[in-house]
Amino acid sequence: MKSKSNGALYVLAGAILFATLIVIWGGSVQSGTTETPSVENVSVENGKQIVQINAKGGFLPRLSEAKAGVPTILRVDTNGTYDCSSSVRIPSLRISKNLPATATTDIDLGISKEGILDGTCGMGMYPFRIEFKS
Repeated sequence: MKSKSNGALYVLAGAILFATLIVIWGGSVQSGTTETPSVENVSVENGKQIVQINAKGGFLPRLSEAKAGVPTILRVDTNGTYDCSSSVRIPSLRISKNLPATATTDIDLGISKEGILDGTCGMGMYPFRIEFKS
């Protein structure tokens, strides 16, 4: 009988540990959407707005602020990127792109309306967001 109660304790301890990890991981994934927006990574070149982010172990900055109604390019820089952030997904625009390990890749976002554009890595672990404002 003693071994059955020890087994139950191990299962309970494992379940508590697993639940704790899920809460911590879930909070870190969502934390990218509550950051202060960065406008320092947005510029204009030849009449197009460039939103520049870095991809390696996630996307930085995770939150960018851009102008709505302007043709926009998402410029993604990789430098020895071999994790899942070497793949960019923007489901609302049906964009899915594998990035080279080291390069600069431009992704045409078109002319965005006012609102939020969410993107992620290929596995959905690393989010990024662009807030388009008038």
